[in-house]
Amino acid sequence: MNWYYHSRDPHYKAPFGAVRTNEPVRLRIDGMPSAMVELLLYLPDGPRTVPMQWDGSAYHVTFCAPQTPCRMGYGFRINGRYFGAESGRARFADTPQTYGLTVYDGAFQTPEWFRHAVVYQIFPDRFYCADRARFDRAIEACRATGRSVFAHQNWNDMPFYLPHGGAKNYNPDDYFGGDLCGIREKLPYLASLGVTCLYLNPIFSAHSNHRYNTADYLTIDPILGTNDDFRALCDAARAFGIRIVLDGVFSHTGDDSVYFDRYGRYGTHGACESKDSPYYRWYRFYDWPKTYECWWNFETLPDVEETEPSYTAFIQGEGGVLKTWLSAGASGWRLDVADELPDSFIRGIRRSIKETDPDAVLIGEVWDNCATKYGPEGRRGYVNGDELDAPMNYRFREPAIEFLNGRKDAYWYAETQNQLLEDYPKPFMDACLNLLGSHDTERTRTALCGIPDARTLSRKQQLAIHPDEATLARASKRLLLGYALMAVQPGVPCIYYGDEAGMLGMSDPLNRGTFPWGNEDKVLTEQVRRLMRLHNGSDAIQNGSTRIAAIGKQTLCVIRESEKEMLILLANAADAPVRAVLSPALFFEGPNESLPELNGTYTDECGNTVHARSTLSLTVPANGFRILRRV
Repeated sequence: MNWYYHSRDPHYKAPFGAVRTNEPVRLRIDGMPSAMVELLLYLPDGPRTVPMQWDGSAYHVTFCAPQTPCRMGYGFRINGRYFGAESGRARFADTPQTYGLTVYDGAFQTPEWFRHAVVYQIFPDRFYCADRARFDRAIEACRATGRSVFAHQNWNDMPFYLPHGGAKNYNPDDYFGGDLCGIREKLPYLASLGVTCLYLNPIFSAHSNHRYNTADYLTIDPILGTNDDFRALCDAARAFGIRIVLDGVFSHTGDDSVYFDRYGRYGTHGACESKDSPYYRWYRFYDWPKTYECWWNFETLPDVEETEPSYTAFIQGEGGVLKTWLSAGASGWRLDVADELPDSFIRGIRRSIKETDPDAVLIGEVWDNCATKYGPEGRRGYVNGDELDAPMNYRFREPAIEFLNGRKDAYWYAETQNQLLEDYPKPFMDACLNLLGSHDTERTRTALCGIPDARTLSRKQQLAIHPDEATLARASKRLLLGYALMAVQPGVPCIYYGDEAGMLGMSDPLNRGTFPWGNEDKVLTEQVRRLMRLHNGSDAIQNGSTRIAAIGKQTLCVIRESEKEMLILLANAADAPVRAVLSPALFFEGPNESLPELNGTYTDECGNTVHARSTLSLTVPANGFRILRRV
């Protein structure tokens, strides 16, 4: 008889995936009697061996997870040989082979409203200008202070990507006039997409159009509006059932800021003005005031010492940045470069925002697997339950782009997503901000033209890429297929402004063009709108279990199932239609022990009726999908 174990099959391990502190974990290995079978636990305080017991058909053991959150390992030893693997089916080896197991705080929960949200990310300067005259006045006021600013006269201009005005280096100082009042005017459009949350790139006073070089954390950038405009936006958004999450840039400030004041613009209180400045200890000077530690060696972005008590209090304390803007109407924060913030600082941010609003959400910019990421101080605690509620889920975005472009197959894609389901606590997984594009990536439709990764190309090479109409049409189909995956898989769908309208663009700043009001791809927009309505209206998506499996080299199936509904997504990344045959045997692994029962009558996305008996067979279009619902 063969030995067999699979970490994702609840017949062999229960519960599925990550476990709570002190939670009992049941393991089973199928094999033969009269063997010496031991469970090997690799715990934070050292290894431990536990004998497994034969019950007449298999070996069993139950152990309790550690009392504190951690990432532990486990494996098996059978008659002196090691048996196990990091994921998937086990095998024999002469050296220890371990499975990873995430243990998280049993009290950890994420905001229900956010788990059920649809998010829309806005780069504020490029979304909509409500008042051109006000914008022009703000630009003139900025120029009067000595700031370098350029105001585009044509909304449809391309953002500057080369030095201009005699400058030697490119400077992101060109503006189009998008403002907070413009976002407010477009709330009906956003609500029609099914959006229930806005994530705004930085809106605080700063001397660039991206505003990641903060000049004053407590003041809205005057080019965008006023503090009162922000409060009015939050109030108006709430009336549409929409909440607002702000971008917190706390690992560095701008050099041209109230706090650093490299150019003496703000008086005598900046860290460069005096060593007696209340902000002096926020920064790491090598030779004051000339040289200092910078973010990624950009002199315009001096790093801060996050654990300096006065800085921590300024961000997290009473009357500080976090609480001020939550009190003004925000519903949460996204942490820029969260992997460059100390864990203790992130824990303090969580405590601060939850004290102000227990329902506020905390999202982190983390590009890697949050359960297994390590830093200089050891394993990061993102999923422990006392730090982030969720990450920006680039672990969805990057595999999806590779799969949709045909560079990786459906088996590989399914493995990447099942790995997250296994590694992440369910409250964390359900809140993951799933995205296909952002201000840090090329536009989704551009990425799905099959072009090389923009990070491997010079800006000149990027500008030379002009996909033909056939390639763009195929990219639009792939984009919609990506949104179908995003709408159905666990997590929170996030639309980068204008992607739903068919916008194109390579990397920064070409991915930050203006929204094409009046020139949208309205067919694409309506198709995205239908998918977001599906996401919001499906009990299986909102509350159900998940199974993900490949049913062919380029064909994927996602099943969501609740007590009220079963929903099946069949995704075909091939350039030709495929006949997909779905059987329960494909889904031996997943969070439910029983196999899915496919028998029944379904309705597809066009309202057609589809019948299934033991297996389900139907044609899926090229670069397309089918969605079936059974209630």
